[in-house]
Amino acid sequence: MDAGRTRRRLMKGLGGAAFLGASAGVLPLFGTPGKVQSAATCPSTDLSASSRELVVSNWVSYLDPVGEPGSTLAQFERETGVTVRYLEDVTDTQSFFAKVQNELGSCQPVDRDIFVLTDHMAARMIDLGWLQELDHARLPNVGANLLPALREVAFDPGRRYSVPWQSGFTGIAYNARLVPEVRSVAELLRRDDLRGRITLLTEMRDTMGSLLRAAGADPTGFDDDDWHAALALVRAARARGQIRAFTGNEYTRDLAAGNIAACLAWSGDVIQLQFDDPDIRFVAPEEGLYLWSDNMLVPNLAAHKANAERWMNHYYDPEVAARVAAAVNYVCPVAGAREAMERIAPELVDNPLIFPGEEFLGGSFVFMPLDETRGRRYERDFADAIGG
Repeated sequence: MDAGRTRRRLMKGLGGAAFLGASAGVLPLFGTPGKVQSAATCPSTDLSASSRELVVSNWVSYLDPVGEPGSTLAQFERETGVTVRYLEDVTDTQSFFAKVQNELGSCQPVDRDIFVLTDHMAARMIDLGWLQELDHARLPNVGANLLPALREVAFDPGRRYSVPWQSGFTGIAYNARLVPEVRSVAELLRRDDLRGRITLLTEMRDTMGSLLRAAGADPTGFDDDDWHAALALVRAARARGQIRAFTGNEYTRDLAAGNIAACLAWSGDVIQLQFDDPDIRFVAPEEGLYLWSDNMLVPNLAAHKANAERWMNHYYDPEVAARVAAAVNYVCPVAGAREAMERIAPELVDNPLIFPGEEFLGGSFVFMPLDETRGRRYERDFADAIGG
């Protein structure tokens, strides 16, 4: 599989895996915090009534093919009369934050009406007052079809500022041609036949959520002692030569090529790998699956807020959502999309990594919200532990 097809290209420009000592992708979070804003200090004017335009920033290949007449984007343009400039310029949350923090922190426009960012960065921008509150009267499809499990989140009660785009799981992938099943994160870190043949992720929450569980802690509520116990597992695994690299989604190439035997992995990536190689397996580890979401957000001074809300509402039509899910293979947040998928790609209907049931979701966990100070301290700790 071409890694360029996947959503999470976290280390673009590093020329392959972030080998130990080269985790540059986490560094932008260590800069000066942005200035806090609010609707009062940074008021926005919506030009949607007179300007039928929309600028969307998203991750790479996180939508059905853009530019085709039958695409969901083309359908939106036809039905609304809004012309969309669609940018695939989110390559990781930290670097995107670094790209926009000066403008948003000083109440300047970023020339985007929507961007799609992961939970923790959505939480950070909400805390900084950099986002516009959504008008849910313009979002009837969201109100009707957002999955119950995603309706209430600690970082955004009532979903006042965020609407999920796609969700996914972080679990274990392994190559069954090379090793027996890897059932837990503890095995990943300690099994002798995996020494030097595993990768972990450069995204702090994906890796450390799993390691907190392996250390016997609860990622939804932990203290500094728990945190340092989990970091000790990383350092011990590095010291024994267990870890080949810390990566973004470059692990897909190494896993498919047999350069590694197992890794922490994102569910949609593994589904795509399995199209070409059924020996690539995805496991819900004994410690549980880390559940994350990417969220549609409207920044301060976005000039086309109502058009952005039309976009959000469009993608919560179950038929539209199913077409996106069939293309990107992540967890679809839209109720009714599973039934629509029966007409679009019936082979995906029973895939729990796209349409998980309550039992599957019950074995997942999230990472607790971190305030600005604690989040920055933990990012520094993590970078030090992985060799950054």
